[in-house]
Amino acid sequence: MAVEAAEAIEDAVARLADEVVDHRFKGLPPDAAGTTVGALAAERRNLFTGGFTTPVLALSAERLEHNLAAMETYTTRHGLAFAPHGKTPMAPQLFARQLAHGAWGTTLAVPHQVRVARAFGVPRIFLANELVDAAALRWLAGELDADPDFRFVCYVDSVPGVTLMDEALRAAGASRPVDVVVELGAGDGARTGVRTEAECAAVADAVAAAGTLRLVGVAGYEGEVPGATLEAVTSWLRRLTALAVAFDEAGRFADVDEIVLSAGGSAWFDAVATVFAELPPLSSPVLKLLRSGAYVSHDDGHYREITPFNRVPGEGGLQPAFTLWAQVVSRPEPDQAFLNAGKRDAAYDLHLPMPHTVRDRAGEFRDAKGITVTGLSDQHAWLRTESPVEVGEWVGLGLSHPCTIFDKWQLIPVAEADGTVTDYVRTFF
Repeated sequence: MAVEAAEAIEDAVARLADEVVDHRFKGLPPDAAGTTVGALAAERRNLFTGGFTTPVLALSAERLEHNLAAMETYTTRHGLAFAPHGKTPMAPQLFARQLAHGAWGTTLAVPHQVRVARAFGVPRIFLANELVDAAALRWLAGELDADPDFRFVCYVDSVPGVTLMDEALRAAGASRPVDVVVELGAGDGARTGVRTEAECAAVADAVAAAGTLRLVGVAGYEGEVPGATLEAVTSWLRRLTALAVAFDEAGRFADVDEIVLSAGGSAWFDAVATVFAELPPLSSPVLKLLRSGAYVSHDDGHYREITPFNRVPGEGGLQPAFTLWAQVVSRPEPDQAFLNAGKRDAAYDLHLPMPHTVRDRAGEFRDAKGITVTGLSDQHAWLRTESPVEVGEWVGLGLSHPCTIFDKWQLIPVAEADGTVTDYVRTFF
């Protein structure tokens, strides 16, 4: 990334510190209303004694940095470019930190997310989706024409989709072609993507015939392989690399100076690294682009269970960086209690929150062993308590699925191990 682009991102992110703290941001100290985010961060308040109200979501400063460094090390070791999926945090401050840790760019899923990233100067974007919306394509054409250094790549997976893109871009008067990769579907019954190699060739032919598009590679998402196992995922990834080889041999990349080969969610990036390393030399250098995004915060549930580092622990590891702190507000029965956090605050689509720590009213911490979340209401967590908890105590909850943790919070404190809050991460969902 050019120095100028890095400085532009840093400047745009720095301006977030000027935002005024007010009622929009839950969990923040009421007496901080009217100050700026930057001024509040400079106060270095303590999460537990500095006036924060429950529920409040916090990111561990140390674990966040650990995760950023871990994936930088992993991708560098395996010769992979990295465009972590930004839909997970939708936080430009984290985009900037990922880029500072060597990321090629950012992966996104829908036009709104691309607009957010561009508003903060992200110079390279991989859209892991089809883009057939005429208004979005008109905006994209203008963005590409205005900034010759902006790199954008997106999926195509059908001839009708290619036709719609071409029509919209022609109507917009686009002067730069949009770079596209043919998306190979992960199999029958999977999500998007072309199902057969013959159909992939037909889509590539349609791209070649459209003057507004340029074919630069192939891509897909191995996490959608039906009944995914390491063997099944590896087999599909070899189909993807074979498709890249076949397209190259057919001369489909003759007018590009870099061929894009991309895959990689957060469950199988070890298989991606292994199979992409097997790729023979092609007619141009290959950008082997990994897109795993959940790593940035990791979690205490789904991704802890499926991370590839469980299979290759010698390669590194990730740490869960989120804790949702909620307060015991009711204990109507000896083995039942209620917290003041619920579905509006906690991810619950994959697992219920998992209590791990209790902070008593004297400020002492203890293990939350014997305390289980059995259900969530909109603003309450139902606890089954084999060990006692008291009204007023704080309970730290581990959460599952980063994508649905971030999106419930607009401004997230970043806290050091002793509770000192050093920063606030702004999200844009």
